[in-house]
Amino acid sequence: MTSLASFDITKKWPAQHPDRLQLYSLPTPNGVKVSILLEEMGLPYEVHRVSFDTQDQFSPEFLSLSPNNKIPAILDPNGPDGKPLALFESGAILIYLASKTGQFIPADTAGRYETLQWVMFQMGGIGPMFGQLGFFHKFAGKDYEDKRPRDRYAAESKRLLGVLDKRLEGRDWVMGDEYTIADIAILPWVRNLVGFYGAGDLVEFSQFKNVARVLEAFVARPAVVRGLTIPPAP
Repeated sequence: MTSLASFDITKKWPAQHPDRLQLYSLPTPNGVKVSILLEEMGLPYEVHRVSFDTQDQFSPEFLSLSPNNKIPAILDPNGPDGKPLALFESGAILIYLASKTGQFIPADTAGRYETLQWVMFQMGGIGPMFGQLGFFHKFAGKDYEDKRPRDRYAAESKRLLGVLDKRLEGRDWVMGDEYTIADIAILPWVRNLVGFYGAGDLVEFSQFKNVARVLEAFVARPAVVRGLTIPPAP
């Protein structure tokens, strides 16, 4: 078995428990997807804070694992065939962990792919659109006099919420009775949109009753409560 010490990222973030999965992250909507899933699964892991304040994400060590300089990333010492596996991109990590453990993804082929389509819905739609709305509503973009970019992303975010709300009608979770990685992918972004970004009024979130109901159930889960604060602030 290849030692984790052979991975450059461990030079900056040494593994204190090299037998455990290593998580490199921050408590952002993408970051907490993985920490929440790991908490839900009860898998042993070691977390390393990738500080944006000191631009850790651009360090050669982090780029050796995540060439797109984005969190989260993982290094699993017990990957396929007993060999370590390094992964970046939160959606890929969710799929890998769910497939590895057989948890939070349906066992049947049809259910699996239906779940994955909703993970892709988050990756391709909700994440990018909500993120851009956050920039134009909360961050530097809010000072732009031209509000057309903000309004474009607000309209698209509202449309996506409508798609999700319709899906959740009469359902406990995205896949019905079963809580899956689709929920873990999507709901941290919804929470961020109405919470941290403060865009609830802008997208008229109050009209999306099903989304609000499921979000409330999601944030009440003990593993979610824990995962939302991982890694903890220094």
